[in-house]
Amino acid sequence: MKYQVQPGGALQGELRVPGDKSISHRAIMLGALANGVTRVQGFLEGEDALATLHAFRAMGVRIDGPDHGRVTVHGVGLHGLEAPAGPLDLGNAGTGMRLLAGLMAGQSFDTRLTGDASLCSRPMGRVVDPLTRMGARIGTAEGGRPPLVISGGQSLQGLHYAMPMASAQVKSCLLLAGLYARGRTSVTEPAPTRDHTERMLYGFGYKVERDGATAAVEGGGELTACDIDVPADISSAAFFLVAASIAPGSDILLRHVGVNPTRIGVLNILRLMGADITQENPREVGGEPVADLRVRSADLKGIDIPQDQVPLAIDEFPALFIAAACASGRTVLRGAAELRVKESDRIQAMAEGLATLGIANEVLEDGIIIDGGEMGGGAVRTFMDHRIAMAFAVAGLRASAPVTVLDCDHVATSFPGFHAAARGLGLAVEVVA
Repeated sequence: MKYQVQPGGALQGELRVPGDKSISHRAIMLGALANGVTRVQGFLEGEDALATLHAFRAMGVRIDGPDHGRVTVHGVGLHGLEAPAGPLDLGNAGTGMRLLAGLMAGQSFDTRLTGDASLCSRPMGRVVDPLTRMGARIGTAEGGRPPLVISGGQSLQGLHYAMPMASAQVKSCLLLAGLYARGRTSVTEPAPTRDHTERMLYGFGYKVERDGATAAVEGGGELTACDIDVPADISSAAFFLVAASIAPGSDILLRHVGVNPTRIGVLNILRLMGADITQENPREVGGEPVADLRVRSADLKGIDIPQDQVPLAIDEFPALFIAAACASGRTVLRGAAELRVKESDRIQAMAEGLATLGIANEVLEDGIIIDGGEMGGGAVRTFMDHRIAMAFAVAGLRASAPVTVLDCDHVATSFPGFHAAARGLGLAVEVVA
């Protein structure tokens, strides 16, 4: 499947993008391990979050739904999971695999975690190494890659881990393993990352100690079921934040977007570039801050992206690179080496696509330099990466000729119905088999 995008246009209207992927994953996991029934609304019915749901069903958890974003999870308690009949296939879900690695390390049974070709090419040493230090036994394929073969019945011991690289997935993995460990497990991060795991553990009644850059849990507690309202995913909203900013005459409202302070790097960066984005009706839902975001078109300018914002926008950079391509002047990103080990090497993939469309750029080891300018058309490869596909679909708003975005099947991992939502606001995108 590919997208065919006609050049030009402006965006008008309102939209609620699908539920937050990170929170959807965690709602299923913690709901399954809680005592009682957890009711979730706003659940993202994308392939990644569904893979996590299916994994817990395979371990004996009754889960009703999803039905229009509503899911009911009948928790089995921290020690109530059953051995699955076969491998747990996480598809393309890196979050699902890394967080499950922590949970599975504390079970009494053996587990094999696998995924699609893309996920099985992604390094897992960042979670395997500290889990091993806690006492886990995990086998990997060559280079520390999946499948992960996790031996059950191991006695985990809490540890303090200073992460060499900021990563919410690593932090969350170790905190979840800490639920099963003796003593205290603490993680110190070199820069702030999303804190959905800490917030949700607290919502399920599990104490999380937070002291500056360190989060810690004591093993041996229990989780109590609660209701969760999943905010709209700011990572999905990012494509429309950029689209409305770069397309002259645009004015849109994105409703009920999660604006957790650890996730709003995309807002901060776009505003530094001159974007016209305002927050309306701020409120808190289930411990997570949300707001409606009003976006009007603006003349963007290139900037040096502050490095303290990089971990707060790590998933939004494909969209931000399109903003940089449409800005006047030069945008410089450094300190973003993690982008090279996402669903694709997002630095290289975006650089190649931008060059195809006539945008000058220079790839750095840990970032990229983009010179904004006139954008042409052409056929762009996505490397089977959902965020690359959506970013280049948005680029068509400022292209001077049609843009063909190849291999868009994986968009459904995070944003089912993206093309319909985009068309509804005014993007001239067609799906071609």
